[in-house]
Amino acid sequence: MAGHSKFKNIMHRKGAQDKKRSKLFSKLAKEITVAAKMGMPDADHNPRLRVAINAARAQSMPKDNIERAIKKSAEQGGENYEEVRYEGFGPAGVGVIVEALTDNRNRTASEIRAIFAKNGGNLGETGAVSFSFERVGSIEYAADAADADAMFEAAIEAGADDCTSDDEGHTLICDAESLHEVANALEASFGAANAVSIIWKPSNTIPVEADQGETLLRLLDLLDDSDDVQQVYANFEMSDSVMEQLSA
Repeated sequence: MAGHSKFKNIMHRKGAQDKKRSKLFSKLAKEITVAAKMGMPDADHNPRLRVAINAARAQSMPKDNIERAIKKSAEQGGENYEEVRYEGFGPAGVGVIVEALTDNRNRTASEIRAIFAKNGGNLGETGAVSFSFERVGSIEYAADAADADAMFEAAIEAGADDCTSDDEGHTLICDAESLHEVANALEASFGAANAVSIIWKPSNTIPVEADQGETLLRLLDLLDDSDDVQQVYANFEMSDSVMEQLSA
């Protein structure tokens, strides 16, 4: 659920696809339920719910699953999830932010701490690494949605701050507060985006070599695989040669 990235692609190749997809749908449904419960069960009047539904659609989550998750927010006696953010350090001093939805804070904290400790990292205090990230809006389009120049021009006109394009697609960054306005403007030109979300964007990145890269990717994969974890962010970069070694 952290968006398109090279380390995500490696993790997906290593994991069992059906299991990953089922777990992803479960996390998407949880976010939809929480968003609907915290606001209104109407996406037109609930920005967070709209983002959650867009994320689910981008992953081809069935319409029935989405509607069932929204209805669950109105059920009496259902789970009450708490939003918790964890911050820590991985191998090579990489900063890691973990966003979770939990009905048992002690259980989740214990699990997250253990994952860090067993995979070359350590859990820190809230604020330990978030100063190295920015909270921004992110909009993603497939590579064939438009050429790089057309997407860049449309992004600037729509109010985005940045647009990067490569063979995997287009990623636009904007102020978190204006995410929906920018996304709506782009949708008028290119159709619905693959993903619309508010993310933690690294202000700087830490280079990681192969000897620590494998442990780091394992840490991030295990965090992402936790039932309570919704999103995982890390401020690292790997050269193409390191990526090739790890994906071999």
